[in-house]
Amino acid sequence: MMHAAAEVLERPQVTDVRAYIAQQQNKSLLRFITCGSVDDGKSTLIGRLLYDTKLVFEDQLAALHHDSLRHGTNGRELDLALLVDGLEAEREQGITIDVAYRFFSTARRKFIVADTPGHAQYTRNMATGASTADLAVVLVNAKAGLLQQTRRHTIIASLLGIRHIVLAVNKIDLVDFDQNVFEGIREAYEAFAEGLGFATIQAIPMSAKFGDNVIKRSASMDWYGGPTLIEHLESVEIEEPARSQPFRFPVQYVNRPNADFRGFAGTIAAGSVRVGDEVLIPNPRAAARVSRIVTCDGNLEEATRGQAVTLVLDREVDVSRGTILSSPERKPHVADQLTAQVIWFHEEPLAEGRIFLLRTETDQVSAKVTRLDHRIDINTYQPVEAKALEMNEVGACEFSLQAPITFDAFADNKATGSFILVDRMTNATVGAGMFLKPLRRAANIQWQKLDVNKAARAEQKQQKPVILWFTGLSGSGKSTIANLLERKLHASGQHTYILDGDNVRHGLNRDLGFSPEDRIENIRRVAEVAKLMADAGLIVLVSLISPYRAERAMARQLADTDEFVEIFVDTPLEECIARDPKGLYARALKAEIRNFTGIDAPYEAPETPDVHLKTMGRTPEDLVAELENWLREHGYC
Repeated sequence: MMHAAAEVLERPQVTDVRAYIAQQQNKSLLRFITCGSVDDGKSTLIGRLLYDTKLVFEDQLAALHHDSLRHGTNGRELDLALLVDGLEAEREQGITIDVAYRFFSTARRKFIVADTPGHAQYTRNMATGASTADLAVVLVNAKAGLLQQTRRHTIIASLLGIRHIVLAVNKIDLVDFDQNVFEGIREAYEAFAEGLGFATIQAIPMSAKFGDNVIKRSASMDWYGGPTLIEHLESVEIEEPARSQPFRFPVQYVNRPNADFRGFAGTIAAGSVRVGDEVLIPNPRAAARVSRIVTCDGNLEEATRGQAVTLVLDREVDVSRGTILSSPERKPHVADQLTAQVIWFHEEPLAEGRIFLLRTETDQVSAKVTRLDHRIDINTYQPVEAKALEMNEVGACEFSLQAPITFDAFADNKATGSFILVDRMTNATVGAGMFLKPLRRAANIQWQKLDVNKAARAEQKQQKPVILWFTGLSGSGKSTIANLLERKLHASGQHTYILDGDNVRHGLNRDLGFSPEDRIENIRRVAEVAKLMADAGLIVLVSLISPYRAERAMARQLADTDEFVEIFVDTPLEECIARDPKGLYARALKAEIRNFTGIDAPYEAPETPDVHLKTMGRTPEDLVAELENWLREHGYC
C-alpha cells in the first residue's frame, strides 16, 4: 500500500486498468537532475517529491522511520533524504556518493530524476546524471549562497546540452524566508549564467525539509508569485528531438542466423528511416538501400528515434558492430584529428602529449592530446590559457587519433557526439568529452614512398632493429649500464646509438623544464627520434628516468611489434640518495630543485617490464651480462 500522509496530488481510484495504463503511456516524460554543492538538500528534495506524490510504500515508510532514528539528521523527524541515499555507506556518513535514479509521476507527466553527489571528487557522477537529462534543478543553500561547485555543475549542465534550469534556493527557512536573500541569489546566478545558452531559468524559493513551494505553495512566502517546483516541472516545454534530425543508426549486433538473412540490429539514435531509403556507411564510404525494417512484432515501413530495430539492406556491404549508418544528405564527420570539450576526473592532471583510449558509443581508438587550447574559469565562464587540466576542470583539447572515427558534434547529437577517456594502464575512466568539430589541417601532407625501407637497412647491418628503453630513478645506474652495453655491442660489430636523458636536454629538448607537461613532451620527442633510428636499422639505447607508465606505454606503441624492450633498472630510492653522483638529491631535499623524481615528483615503477634488473649487491658488468643473455635468447644480438 502507498502511504496516506500527504494531502496533495490526490490520485483517483483506478477502476479501468487498461484505460489507466493507456493514460500513463501517453504522458510525456521529463528527465531531470538535481545538482549543486554539498548539503544543499538535493536528496531531501527528491525524498519530498516521492513522499508528497505518494510513491512511498508502507514498508518503505516503516523502514524510513527506523533509518531516520538511526542515520537521520532531523532528530526524531523523518529524514526524507534517506529515501534516496540507499547505500549503507552513504547513510552512515550522511552523504551521497553515487547517482541515484528515481521515478515518480503526477496526473500530467512522468519523471525520472537523478540525484548526484555534491562533493567535488564525485563530479564524474554528476556528469553521468546530466548526460541524459532535459532539465537541471540547481540547488543553492539560501544561507551559504552561490558556491564554486554550484558554478561548476551549472557549466557542466550547459556543456552537456541541458537548456532548462530551475534555480532552487533551498533552506529558505534558515534565513527567515527573507525575500532579499532570495532576490540576491537569483540576480547573482542569472548574471553568472547569462552566457551559458540556457533557454529558461526559473528561480524558486523553497524549503525541501518542510515542503514549502515544492508541491504545496508556501504560506510563509506570500511575496513569491511564481510556480511551485512541481507546477514548473509539469509545464516546462522540453523540445523533443525533431524527426528532421539526420538519421543515425549505430550497429550493435550483426544478426546472421542463416545464409539467407543478414540484418543489423541497434537503436536509432536520431532521425527516422523508411523502407527504400538510401543509407550511407561513412567509414569506409559505401551506400545501400533499406529493404526491410524488422522487429519482434513484425516488419515496419518506418522507424524513428529510440526504436530498437533490425535493418536489412539490399546488397552486401562491409558493416560490423560499431558502424554508424547515416543519411547520405547530412553525413557525420569522419576524421582522425578533432577538437572536443573535456571534463577531467582524475587526480593526475591532463597534459599535452598524453595518450588515452577514446571510447564512443560504437568505437574505441588510441588518442593523443596534441594541444590543450584552454580551460574554462568556473567563475566567469571565460577561456583561460592553461598547460594542464586539474581534477574537475573543464577545457578544450585537440586530439590526434590512431585511426579515423565517425562522430557528430555534441550540439547536434548527444549519442554520437560524446565519448569517455580511459587510462590505458589502469582501464579507469579519467575524463568525459563532447566532440566539437573535426580538424582538416595538414590535408596536403602525404607519406612519401621510399625505395629503401627498414628491412633493407637492417639487412645491410645484419641486425634486428630494437629500442632498448632503460627506466629507473636518477642514480639507479641506467646510463652506466646502457653505456657499458653499447661498448660491447659496438665491439661485436653492431650498429648502435644512445639517447641519454641528460644529453638530449642539451640540444633537442633544451627548451623543456621538469614540470609534468614538459616531462611528457621530453619523452614524446625522444620516442619519436628513437623510432626514426630504429627505422634506420639501429639498435637504440634510450636512458631516461621516464617516470610515468602512460608515457612509456606511448613510446612502446610508436615502435613496431617486438621492437621495444622496457628495461627496469631497479635501485631503491635510499640507495640512489646515498649514491647521488651529481648531487641532485641533496639539492632536491633542500628544496633547491623542484619536481625532482622520487622526492617531490612521483616515479611509477614498471609493473611488467621486459627485463627487470635488480642492482643491489651486483656489479654493472653482472647486470650487462644478464641483459646480453636476454637479448641473445630473444634474437636481438
